[in-house]
Amino acid sequence: MSEYKIPYGRQNIDQDDIDAVISTLKSDFLTQGPKIAEFEQEFAAYVDADYAVAVSNATAALHIAVMALGLKKGERVITTPITFAASANCVRYVGGEVWFADIDPETYLLDIDACRKLIESKPKGFFKGIIPVDFAGLPIDAEAFRKLADEHNLWIIEDACHAPGAYFSDSHGQKIKAGSCVYSDITVFSFHPVKHIACGEGGMLTTNNKAIFEKLSVLRTHGITKENMSQNDGGWYYEMQSLGYNYRLTDMQAALGITQLKKNPAGVDRRNEIAEKYKRAFEGKVKFQHLPNNFLNAHHLFVIEVEQRKELYNHLRSAGIFAQIHYIPVHTLPYYKNIGYDGANLGNAESYYQKCISLPMYPTLKDEEQDYVINNVLSFLS
Repeated sequence: MSEYKIPYGRQNIDQDDIDAVISTLKSDFLTQGPKIAEFEQEFAAYVDADYAVAVSNATAALHIAVMALGLKKGERVITTPITFAASANCVRYVGGEVWFADIDPETYLLDIDACRKLIESKPKGFFKGIIPVDFAGLPIDAEAFRKLADEHNLWIIEDACHAPGAYFSDSHGQKIKAGSCVYSDITVFSFHPVKHIACGEGGMLTTNNKAIFEKLSVLRTHGITKENMSQNDGGWYYEMQSLGYNYRLTDMQAALGITQLKKNPAGVDRRNEIAEKYKRAFEGKVKFQHLPNNFLNAHHLFVIEVEQRKELYNHLRSAGIFAQIHYIPVHTLPYYKNIGYDGANLGNAESYYQKCISLPMYPTLKDEEQDYVINNVLSFLS
């Protein structure tokens, strides 16, 4: 029996996080209080966006994002098959149709050329939007996707749940942070415990469009507003102007998010140190995600590809290393197969899935623990 128990991801909760939550528990507001706006403002500033809207989780964020952009029943959106199901499910929530384009086999991101080919194979106006994913922490080239989207009058929701702190340099030499929405209409983030910023559950949307921001703000709270009420209305008065949802974040979670956000720059630096050590150990022995020039990967995950993936998975578990698989291609899940996706031609995604395995990646991973992981992988490969 191994003395180690090393998960693929782990939250990092310090005393300042605990103190922030306790302080909020002792305050007047547990929900819909001042911590929400404080978290939103600090997050928007961190990613260089004009607006941020905190919600209960990233799935809720994706749901109201497609709603705010006006997606209707039967309308079509393109996304990647290598993602968590929520990136596609949000389209289905409003009755839309999901179309999958294949991934780039080197970066594991949605392949823009496959995306373009799919768009151009259909009549103008066939698609309404694209939901590319910053997979494993590597951001998309949002500038290139924006150019493609503008050519075909499409919106972009960037799923950056893996990538707070990531960036790339655009053709003007400008550093474009994931979430800045310089090239995306909306970006969404996750605060699940294994993500960079752990709130237990939670999500955030960012945008630079005031009208979209206002729609998102109303949709997260039942479609109810007290804005622009008449002076003749009583203080109790409100209006439900659209069908929204209870997707609010609590103040306790926001307080935790604020302290967690402050740690993220150092956390991303540490994640990249861990990634570089993995790369040095595995160079020439296994395939891992390619990092394009002028991109910073925030490294939610470190994925390698091996031929005997299941055997390695079991080997690591027996050694107390709890690696994970990210992800089963969405189009192969029973729900999507049952509604007609079983014949999708997505060879790169399916080939990737047969070989991928995510190794432990989190800022508090100790050097000796990483050495233990590396030695177990190398001993399996030898």
